[in-house]
Amino acid sequence: MIGLDTNIIVRYLTQDDPEQSKTATRLIETQLSATKPGFITMVTLVEVSWVLESCYNLAKAEVVHILQGILATKQFLVERADLAYLALKHCASARTDFSDTLIATVCSEHNCTKVLTFDKKARGSGMELL
Repeated sequence: MIGLDTNIIVRYLTQDDPEQSKTATRLIETQLSATKPGFITMVTLVEVSWVLESCYNLAKAEVVHILQGILATKQFLVERADLAYLALKHCASARTDFSDTLIATVCSEHNCTKVLTFDKKARGSGMELL
């Protein structure tokens, strides 16, 4: 199994760089499979989300849909996919972004009684303002 960095995923999704996108596509579509998947960390998912929203101006609903696709793709094995699915489910119906929702989800998984933040937008993710 090989690990995949954010830029590989972004090049594949956006097809915005002719050479790198072609290389990423070849890797993902011809070299990865259900028996030989590419590993994607939760950090990579957060970075992909951030890049797509901040740099490519995609709406949150589009980003959620893309991340759900990544989680469902047989060529990928996502770290703690169960937590990522939970965060996406909550994120889709809340005003918060994926990263804040994932933080709250992971903290809940580790039995935190609450998650504190200074970010007013993160309150909808299950966090509380300090």
